[in-house]
Amino acid sequence: MPEGRLVDEELLRGWPLPEPGSDKEARGRLLVVAGTDETPGAGLLAAEAALRTGAGKVQLATAGACVSALAVAVPELMVTEVRDADRVVELAEGVDVVLLGPGFTDPEAAAALVGEVLDRVSGTVVLDALGTAYVTEDPERIADLAATVLLTVNPTELAHCLHLDEDEVASDLARHTAALAHRTGATVVCGGPTKYVAHPGDLWRVEAGNPGLGTAGSGDVQAGIVSGLLGRGAEPAQAAVWGAYVHAVAGDRLAGRVGPVGYLARELAPEVPAVLRGLAS
Repeated sequence: MPEGRLVDEELLRGWPLPEPGSDKEARGRLLVVAGTDETPGAGLLAAEAALRTGAGKVQLATAGACVSALAVAVPELMVTEVRDADRVVELAEGVDVVLLGPGFTDPEAAAALVGEVLDRVSGTVVLDALGTAYVTEDPERIADLAATVLLTVNPTELAHCLHLDEDEVASDLARHTAALAHRTGATVVCGGPTKYVAHPGDLWRVEAGNPGLGTAGSGDVQAGIVSGLLGRGAEPAQAAVWGAYVHAVAGDRLAGRVGPVGYLARELAPEVPAVLRGLAS
């Protein structure tokens, strides 16, 4: 199967993002549902990354024990406790994009929460990490939802979604990323040494990036970047392609200053505005 179109500066400059408005309301309202008592940083990483893309208003819904600390850590965020699916649906009213999954730790609980939410929301939903456990149960049902869904996965999560052996999937990420997009009707971003982005009928590859991106929390940042671009008005395929590339180049910028490994996921988001500025020039 073809490896997809190479994503580079030329491709992105020919596919410009919507111009950001001066009013924060015009740059999208996002709800990030992320983290547990044990993984409070996941939501912070994703939400800050969305803000760094220029998203207008971002609300983080997370474990109650973490609310006060996270609200102080990022004063630009609205932070609230999430108790159940009813609360998520309530918070999602009037929101442009909902990101579900960063920092979730229990696959069964994640699948149950996501299933209850997806049955009751419209708009655009990004499922990240264990948020994709819902897809594993039945990939085809994604296509029947009222919501537009975008999936951000790593190779292991991709294998789980397709019910295939991890080694088989890793041997041909391009084909299997495209297969998941075809089965779900969703846009899919899959990380790896080469990233792939699939939208039904289309495939792109991102060769930027370096081994340092394989660090805890890096995927949370990428999911936040993609969600932030969706909030700014990008269509799912465009947000996925741009988000995967911006995340990779942010890592390359850090590798050039810090070294090929050893930089932290929380250092990626501050690189995002400069990467976007460079691609717009």
